[in-house]
Amino acid sequence: MNTTVLGIGGALNHDAAISLITGGDIKFAGHAERYSKIKNDPKLNKALIQDALQYGTPDVIAWYEDPWKKKRRQLSAGQYSEVLNMDELPKRYLKQFPELKGIPVEYATHHYSHAASGYFTSGFDDAAVVVIDSIGEYETLTIWEGSGPNLTQVYTQGYPHSLGLFYSAMTQRLGLKAQEDEYILMGMAAYGNPERNYRRLPLYMQIMDRLGIHMYAKEWNHDVISFKENLHRGCNWLFPDLTTEQDMFDLAAATQLVYEIMLGRILKLSKQLVSSKNLVLMGGCALNCSANSRITDKYKDVWIMPNPGDAGSCIGVAQKYSDEILNWQTPYLGYNIDGEYPVEQVLESVLAGDICGIASGRAEFGPRALGNRTLTSDPRGPGVKDKMNEIKNRQKFRPFAPMIMEEDVHEFFDMPVNVQQSPYMQFVAKCKFPKEFPAIVHVDGTSRVQTVNKIQHPDLYELLASFKAETGCPMLVNTSLNIKGKPMVNDVQDAVDFSKHYDVKVFTSV
Repeated sequence: MNTTVLGIGGALNHDAAISLITGGDIKFAGHAERYSKIKNDPKLNKALIQDALQYGTPDVIAWYEDPWKKKRRQLSAGQYSEVLNMDELPKRYLKQFPELKGIPVEYATHHYSHAASGYFTSGFDDAAVVVIDSIGEYETLTIWEGSGPNLTQVYTQGYPHSLGLFYSAMTQRLGLKAQEDEYILMGMAAYGNPERNYRRLPLYMQIMDRLGIHMYAKEWNHDVISFKENLHRGCNWLFPDLTTEQDMFDLAAATQLVYEIMLGRILKLSKQLVSSKNLVLMGGCALNCSANSRITDKYKDVWIMPNPGDAGSCIGVAQKYSDEILNWQTPYLGYNIDGEYPVEQVLESVLAGDICGIASGRAEFGPRALGNRTLTSDPRGPGVKDKMNEIKNRQKFRPFAPMIMEEDVHEFFDMPVNVQQSPYMQFVAKCKFPKEFPAIVHVDGTSRVQTVNKIQHPDLYELLASFKAETGCPMLVNTSLNIKGKPMVNDVQDAVDFSKHYDVKVFTSV
């Protein structure tokens, strides 16, 4: 009889999530925030757990990190209040959920959970697995060798030297929210000049100099990165004279360039340590689709799971205690709005020039909408971007993503090297006709493309094919069905509320 595992990721940190896996089949995976309505909610809740338990009764609960190793690191970092908080030890914390009473709780390490989530969903027989995030228990960067059913760590680097903490610290320096607004920094970077002269040095080199960033990738036993500052404490003191909007754009651009330089050094090391032609990239840093698009030439094939951050670890840790290898099929694993996909209603709305929402089928597992909790429109409209940003309460400079039929993508976009399809928006591509599609093109001419085929999402494919048949355009705008600072719509009531509050039609399953 197959073991059923309830995997828990991100809990008591940020963006809690759970999965339910039986015999390698992923029956459910969902985010706590979608049920509590609290963005990046670190706490589990009864509604999420009950939804997961519809798909089976767990034999074991698998927690994504080792709490005692984490407390030792917190002690070394002087985080005494967190060390003394015993109520958030997993076994004690889970006692508040009677549905889970009596089920044994097991642990993995933070970076193993990341690595396993990526490797065992990749479909690769072998791979170099690189995990980059802010911090696990101690680890901030790890490299693994995946071979068949085995995952072996070949390199580790620890706190406080962290590329993820660097990016989050710079996010805070720009006046944004660390651990949440990093994607805004990435978008701002396109408006800035990373080589702006600042006190006789390019700005990106000033960042590296002032933070003492040293990078080595010649020998496996050298740290790939190091900092003279503990960026866990932030870096708001950095460049106090840079305060204008353009200053912020330039700082963002310099930050992005430094990140890309360091990512390149890390991958140089991974190639030295692991001979595979396949790369799996995981951890919260793997959501940096601009940087991801610059490294695809280094490997024959690159896999980034749709949910590479802490929440997605609930799948990898469950794999550790499963009796079968994961059978990854789809990211549509969350709450189910049952019924038929509203192809005709959405088609009629976008042909009329409207902006409308789609809330149908099972919610996407991950931070990006992929057609089931989506706000959409015709990408050719000149005012669409501004209208959508107004609805979503976002900065005006931010663009939206295109969802396009897979067979048409190369006609409209220059995809990154070795990338033939991009079903999960993990890469950006140059749009060949930016003036024709203003809603989905960033200031640098790129778009975060989602390709769609008949297998991945037949109903969404039908919508795109129908829109193309009517207009000749094979793509629609795709952005998440939420407003800034709020989780995506989850259930029918959420859809009704969104429609009422923002005067946007949201079509649910019929």
